Amino acid sequence: MSGSNFIISKEDWSLHRKGEIDRQRHQEKVREAIKKNLADIVSEESIIMHDGRKMVKVPIRSLDEFHFRFDFGKQKHSGQGDGKSKQGDIIYSEPQQGHGKGKGAGDEPGIDYYETDITVDELAAMIFEDLGLPNLEQKRKPELASESVEFKDIRKKGIAGNIDRKRTIMEAIKRSSLKGKPGLYEITPDDLRYKTWEVTFKYESSAVVLAMMDTSGSMGPFEKYIARSFFFWMVRFLRTKYNNVQIVFLAHHTEAKETSEEEFFTKGASGGTRCSSVYKLALEVIEKRYSPQDYNIYAFHFSDGDNLASDNEKCIKQLNALLKVCNMVGYGEIEGPYYYTSTLRTAFKRIQNQKFTCVTIRDKSGVYPALKKFFTQTPDRAKT
Repeated sequence: MSGSNFIISKEDWSLHRKGEIDRQRHQEKVREAIKKNLADIVSEESIIMHDGRKMVKVPIRSLDEFHFRFDFGKQKHSGQGDGKSKQGDIIYSEPQQGHGKGKGAGDEPGIDYYETDITVDELAAMIFEDLGLPNLEQKRKPELASESVEFKDIRKKGIAGNIDRKRTIMEAIKRSSLKGKPGLYEITPDDLRYKTWEVTFKYESSAVVLAMMDTSGSMGPFEKYIARSFFFWMVRFLRTKYNNVQIVFLAHHTEAKETSEEEFFTKGASGGTRCSSVYKLALEVIEKRYSPQDYNIYAFHFSDGDNLASDNEKCIKQLNALLKVCNMVGYGEIEGPYYYTSTLRTAFKRIQNQKFTCVTIRDKSGVYPALKKFFTQTPDRAKT
């Protein structure tokens, strides 16, 4: 081809990919930072109150990158000598910074935080990674959770709606290539390939979870927020990991009632506290609607522990009755700004049952450990 000019250039395509590699590296470091701070992130108000948005902002500690550190004071530092030192000499020691009172305003830099975007589903996947319903059993009447169609084979005969276009085109190109004419020219009946499918059924043991929350006057804004934070993630966990779990919402003060999910998470109450009322209602719900022979039953109760002292014995009696029909019963006590010398947790120390788990939450960072404690599948379920 005389008269034509060809220019051949050689480029290092790794340079074009460097930006993408750096972005992926940064995203991985962000995910690692989020995993390390899950205990603080789980109870973030921006997440609990996200109103169905797919993306949420989570605060994480700034990620350290390699950088030069300059000595603006131009002072001597450890490791600098004058050349006349001998073995064992102390060349220099850094002065200790005072942290006592009366030292004035500090001049040390603080710890930077910044917000990053993450989908609620991605965050949930990190939180639920090692969680599961404990003591899950195959019950007498397993329910059909779902049925699905799976394409498992490719055949030469089938219905027109199941033609595998990609495999058909590949067969046509292969046939042309064998004839010495590479390319796609025509499709013959012998080239047609069809996907074959089967209907698969997935069976799971039915499960019901009773979510019980104290809404009495002693449950202040902090206590109610902690309880709702736990139940927010519990509900999302159950609906993410299990196809066939029913959730019953029970709220109580001196009396207990079944509520809708929306009321459970939004409506408050007042008055005194009689925790036995919610245990009694839970037993009635189980007796009327959920036979232990047909369902895996779990009950989780959150309160500040400020119960009527005269009601504690009744609570113990009814909790023991719940343990006979439940796979697990969990009690979470939230310690607010005031300490009560007589709490429900103290009364529950008398209960010795492997299916009973008790946790204490003192601040927002305690929600994630409570989730892990209640939903761990290991046999060790000692009380904390």
